[in-house]
Amino acid sequence: MQEISRLFDFPYYQLEKFNLEKSLVSKKDGKWISTSTQEYIDQANAMSRALLRMGVRPNDKIAVISMTNRTEWNIMDIGILQLGAQNVPIYPTISEEDYAYVLNHSGAKLCFVSCEEVYKKVSSVKDQVPSLDHIYSFDEIGECDNWKKVLELGADTSNQEEVEQLKKQVKSDDLATLIYTSGTTGRPKGVMLSHNNLVSNALESSKRFPIEDGKTKALSFLPLCHVYERMLIYLYQFRGVTIYYAESLDKISENLKETQPHVMTAVPRLLEKVYDKIYAKGAELSGIKKALFFWAVNLGLKYEPYGKNGWWYEQQLSLARKLIFSKWKEGLGGNLSLIASGSAALQPRLSRIFNAAEFGLMEGYGLSETSPVISVNDMRDGGFRIGTVGKPIDRTEVKIASDGEICIKGPQVMLGYYKDPQKTEEVIIDGYFHTGDIGELDSDGFLKITDRKKEMFKTSGGKYVAPQLLENRFKQSRFIEQIMVVGEGEKMPAALIQPDFDFLHEWASKHNISASSNSEIIKNEQVLARYQQEVDLANEKFAKWEKVKQFRLTPDVWSINEGHLTPTLKLRRKIVKEKYMDLYNDIYGRS
Repeated sequence: MQEISRLFDFPYYQLEKFNLEKSLVSKKDGKWISTSTQEYIDQANAMSRALLRMGVRPNDKIAVISMTNRTEWNIMDIGILQLGAQNVPIYPTISEEDYAYVLNHSGAKLCFVSCEEVYKKVSSVKDQVPSLDHIYSFDEIGECDNWKKVLELGADTSNQEEVEQLKKQVKSDDLATLIYTSGTTGRPKGVMLSHNNLVSNALESSKRFPIEDGKTKALSFLPLCHVYERMLIYLYQFRGVTIYYAESLDKISENLKETQPHVMTAVPRLLEKVYDKIYAKGAELSGIKKALFFWAVNLGLKYEPYGKNGWWYEQQLSLARKLIFSKWKEGLGGNLSLIASGSAALQPRLSRIFNAAEFGLMEGYGLSETSPVISVNDMRDGGFRIGTVGKPIDRTEVKIASDGEICIKGPQVMLGYYKDPQKTEEVIIDGYFHTGDIGELDSDGFLKITDRKKEMFKTSGGKYVAPQLLENRFKQSRFIEQIMVVGEGEKMPAALIQPDFDFLHEWASKHNISASSNSEIIKNEQVLARYQQEVDLANEKFAKWEKVKQFRLTPDVWSINEGHLTPTLKLRRKIVKEKYMDLYNDIYGRS
């Protein structure tokens, strides 16, 4: 059996063990097009042969920038890695200035882009990147050479032996990829991950994945340039999972119904949106149907795993699953029984409701620098505890520093930051990676994250405030889409709030409040009074010094494109504060 020690070993292992008819499936012109394991390997080898003919050598950097996940991404990935070269995936939504920075910093030789939008951005900075020889695109766009030209160049197999020789020379500890963290502050850092970093993480994380080998379907939509989804793609290949690539974030519900997957990954923000949509539909019901819906929801919000709520609760839950939750499952394809959530803190209420509805929502924790998984919940053998990120995976040591910071040691810890030994030394101390997160290990070995070390702040009164805890509680309100708690060095915590405008306009029309625009509605006295109620309710469980004393509503929808959010939907705190500096100053009485 093929031993897996380098990333390009995964497809060969899959060929030997599962030989799938449908290994990778992408939608093109309205049709799902599948690529078998054998075709996947054949095309990856053609790509390797072509890149060799184009002068690519070990340790050259090839940038891949795609707006959506697609089969071509995997073929490029394996084709590049087999030569001992490195794949540099880049977030498509960053600014042109950041494109130029990342391409220059990595010294990218070639760049493969998905579509015209990305091509225009890259070509606009190409003259600022001396190392960049050529750009190719996956989509057919007039002014750019298509990637098929490269594949055709590799059709001649006469240099395959050279590819085989280069493959043999690649060691598991060799650099495989540079992941440029989108970062909530400052310039992106190039995280250097070896083959072993990612291979070990996929194999150890796989032990926590209760799926059926060779018979499972996954829907993938989180960006492949993000290490979380990318590691899972290798894990899926290892387990013989058919990977369907969603067309876009907007078409997820449509794609779920079409592909009927058993597993998918998600970030908390997406799960919040799914739950809010279901909740809104329930609120539109009337009579007995509405009563049943909310009975099931309230029951779900009390869920505890392993029958801890007792016999009577379990009987009621069984009935709720038949009457209500089964319809939720149908709406998401019918087969979904495992959702791996990462990237940010998951509200416990979402963990309860989705698990009550049998979606198998398991929260994990990790960072780009740890390839990424450090710990993850697992429903089996008592390995699931709500409000935690599970137990550390095998071969991973977690220790909590005196200030509460989580430090980890294991085969997934990065080689370092590219061209930045100083920053590397700041975070890897005595072999332990310092995560910048604050947490605790309970007596049973479950890890709990309490906040980001960097995001905690002190008020002018010297009291510490953990913004994420507050934000997660506030986002339980139907009225609040996004929130950022502020107040570092100020006399009190306050909040900038982006309303859920769809819900707010609906509520306003029911209360005979007329407002034609978002800018108008957020100034309405009745609306502000309603938000004050929501703030007061969310504040209840917090200590006096933590409570949000004032808030301001923002008129825009916070988005990735406008810079409010990272591509994995985390807040870019510095940018949000800069954008709303006038509101911030108003809160603290500065003109």
